[in-house]
Amino acid sequence: MIRVILTDIEGTTSSISFVHDVLFPYASEHLDAFVRAHHDSDPLVTEQLQAVAEKTGVAGDDLDGLIDALQGWIREDRKETPLKALQGMIWARGYETGELKGHIYDDAADYLQRWHDRGLRLFVYSSGSVKAQQLIFGYTTAGDFTPYFSGYFDTRIGGKKEVESYRNILAELGVEPATVLFLSDVEAELEAAEAAGIKTAWLVREGELPDTGRMVARDFSEVDSLLRKR
Repeated sequence: MIRVILTDIEGTTSSISFVHDVLFPYASEHLDAFVRAHHDSDPLVTEQLQAVAEKTGVAGDDLDGLIDALQGWIREDRKETPLKALQGMIWARGYETGELKGHIYDDAADYLQRWHDRGLRLFVYSSGSVKAQQLIFGYTTAGDFTPYFSGYFDTRIGGKKEVESYRNILAELGVEPATVLFLSDVEAELEAAEAAGIKTAWLVREGELPDTGRMVARDFSEVDSLLRKR
């Protein structure tokens, strides 16, 4: 029996276009000013910039070079942990000022609340930082959804296409794999989760449904219907 639901964000609870057409450009636009304003006054920013320097070989005091590297990662949609952390800090300001509102599909908003009220434990696993995850669900167009989640995982637990990441999540949760359902729109992520023994549901919101043996759903209401039949 499923007792835990682990969900992706982009393409699953929220539209891909919101992330790529709103969040990424916002972070890119404000990155330069943010880094220059906080690089030596905020230890969290300093820590992430040092990580960028170590990853790229750019000198730690070369702000122009570090900013260029970060902008390059944004253009390439790189899942680099220091980039995700800095983006989360920038987005926090956007959400707090009201410039940003997180997108959430109506069906996701409905069933996250229903599943929580039914006693299921809900967790997020996304390549975006935990801070970014909390922001997108805390400032959605439909309200604050953070009270429904029991926890969050990002790339610090491991890459989303790596089996070991899901084993690490299971160890953190302390539950049997067969009691966890992972929701994602990316097949490679589902395959990695399945290799760890986790149940999965493939969210295919647009286009033809794939011919596959795994659970496939258009939205969260279909996920719920399939769960009730099993």
